[in-house]
Amino acid sequence: MSYHGLLTRVWNGGALAEPPRLPLPSELELQALWFAGAFGREFRDSSGSTVRIVQFGEWNRTAGPDFMQAVIETGGQTREGAIELDLRASDWEAHGHGADPAFDGTVLHVVFHASGPTSFTRTREHREVPRVVIPTDIVEEVLMLPRREIAIARPGRCVHPLAALPPVAVSDLIVEAATHRAHLKAARYLRTADVHGPDAALYQAVAETLGYRANALGMRLLAQRMPLSALRESPADAEALLFGTAGFLAPDLHEKAPPDTREHLRQLWDTWWKARGRWESAHAIPWKAGGQRPANHPHRRVAALAALVKDWPRFRKLAHSRPLDVKGLSAYLAKLADPFWTHRHTLSSTASRQSVALFGEAKAIELLANHLFPLVLHEGEPFANYLKLPAGARNEKVKRCAIRLFGSEEAAGPWLKKAAHHQALLQIYKDFCLEDASDCADCPFPEQLLQWKKEENY
Repeated sequence: MSYHGLLTRVWNGGALAEPPRLPLPSELELQALWFAGAFGREFRDSSGSTVRIVQFGEWNRTAGPDFMQAVIETGGQTREGAIELDLRASDWEAHGHGADPAFDGTVLHVVFHASGPTSFTRTREHREVPRVVIPTDIVEEVLMLPRREIAIARPGRCVHPLAALPPVAVSDLIVEAATHRAHLKAARYLRTADVHGPDAALYQAVAETLGYRANALGMRLLAQRMPLSALRESPADAEALLFGTAGFLAPDLHEKAPPDTREHLRQLWDTWWKARGRWESAHAIPWKAGGQRPANHPHRRVAALAALVKDWPRFRKLAHSRPLDVKGLSAYLAKLADPFWTHRHTLSSTASRQSVALFGEAKAIELLANHLFPLVLHEGEPFANYLKLPAGARNEKVKRCAIRLFGSEEAAGPWLKKAAHHQALLQIYKDFCLEDASDCADCPFPEQLLQWKKEENY
């Protein structure tokens, strides 16, 4: 039985005690996912008509609808205009869009909750705007969003069935779970590539990886608001354009900075000042700097993205190599450097004596495990190549998975050595531990493991 078959048996059996759904992400994160093509490009509106997104447009940088210059096809006609995203259908009127002239050119209203009082999407001239509802289950699938955030880090009932399985059976389960997770990640990557092209998909994936947890959304928004195509027109200006779009540049920044950084900051501002009219946005990116190690400060993450853009053809060649050149890509990212940023943590910090890796080994493993290997596995590269990728540092979620499934990190040791192992454990934890409200007591996964052992003749 495949891992997907195991999931289907558990879900269709109706045995899981389902907890209440977690709330959807913020509206801004849903907008970023929409623009990345995460929900696809073909829908049906509230009247049953097919709606196809031809062009997703560009982020609006002023007041008004979220995306401008979009193109849709519906009812046999092509329409060009704006797209507005709201959490609820009623937000159109609640937010005053129907009376706002800035929304007169809206051609599509996308919402994530259709329930509630009857509402209409109409402009000032009473023109009805097609409305598309993205179902909650689609959002959860795209985000791989569990029904609850955490399961207590204590041994679960599946510890004994897993311990009873021979190592080859556990290995097969791990491979199946890792493959399932890779398939989900590849599908999301390919949807972005379909909407914006393969280079933009890689660029957004790198940005999201650099953002890690705290600033993954911020980096994704930055990559969408400052597209790679614009940066490639003038790679030398990439740092200034990215820092300006991120909201990190100000005309007096160089005056407050240490003397040895002032000339560099002045050059950044001089470049950004000329371009800010095109790229500056009234909608700030929600950066999180507090609680971060200095090496993880968002300034350094933006700097790493700028360094890659400046050398994009070489990086793209390595990332698109087939079979995937893991050693070559890892070595390239480890050596990625910048004269200014190799010894600084922020735009205005003093220089450090010790150099700091701009990308780093841990980020390279995350990029490979979360984006590049899922893509090459989808294209047919052997899973054995993926299993060669060593695991990165064990974060708290991986440690919790190990304790929950195997009883302790020590017992889980053989299944914590590779990046694919971590991905598999995270998927099992998500699909079962976080989908059951009984806190393991009534979860059918342990019994299904025993049944799976019998059926597969281990």
